[in-house]
Amino acid sequence: MLKLGVNIDHVATLRQARKSVYPDPFAAALLCEKAGADGITAHLREDRRHIQDSDMEKLASSVNRLNMEMAVTEEMIAIACRLKPANCCLVPEKRQELTTEGGLDVVGSFDKISDAVRRLSHSGITVSIFIDPDKEQLEAAAKSGAPFVELHTGSFANAFLRSVQEKEEELNRLIEAAVYAHNTLKLEVNAGHGIDYVNIDDVLRIPHLHELNIGHSIISRSIYTGIEQATREMLVKMAAYKF
Repeated sequence: MLKLGVNIDHVATLRQARKSVYPDPFAAALLCEKAGADGITAHLREDRRHIQDSDMEKLASSVNRLNMEMAVTEEMIAIACRLKPANCCLVPEKRQELTTEGGLDVVGSFDKISDAVRRLSHSGITVSIFIDPDKEQLEAAAKSGAPFVELHTGSFANAFLRSVQEKEEELNRLIEAAVYAHNTLKLEVNAGHGIDYVNIDDVLRIPHLHELNIGHSIISRSIYTGIEQATREMLVKMAAYKF
């Protein structure tokens, strides 16, 4: 059964806009779990723009399964090895970006990424690498020792808004990448970025998916429906997955 990891970063974004104590991302995480989410995802950025260290402490000690998104830096590796979340997803990170843009360049930073995978795995953490649907990057990810990849669906989500042809082209890239990762490289395949309540119907055409990590659309919808209901509605959509 396809799993859902709910990214709660933007609950913290709203809190940090006022440097307040609410809304509390930890409370939101518990409501997502209550609604049926299989895991909670949170990105501890180097600039601490939304999730804070104290948030990660509470999440790591209390939620059923925490997926820590993180840059490949000594600071983040040390924090992850101390907190021991169930999962870590290695992502690229730029100070000026609004959100993660594109996948990690595993080919260009292979030694650094392989070392991070080794150290995190040694701490009992299951590692995934956030990458574009590119054959060379997939091969490098498999060679690094990571058992999971998370396919970057952002280009597809953007193309979805432009034209049917572009959307289909990007979706086919994701489908081909998932098949290659699963069948040839024996990787587990997750996907995330820009998935919403409309384009998910096409995302579900991607075979061999293990988990979707979805944040912005669920948090946005929760403004109108409440986060429990928003999570349940996404799970209903995902129940149509046939692979």
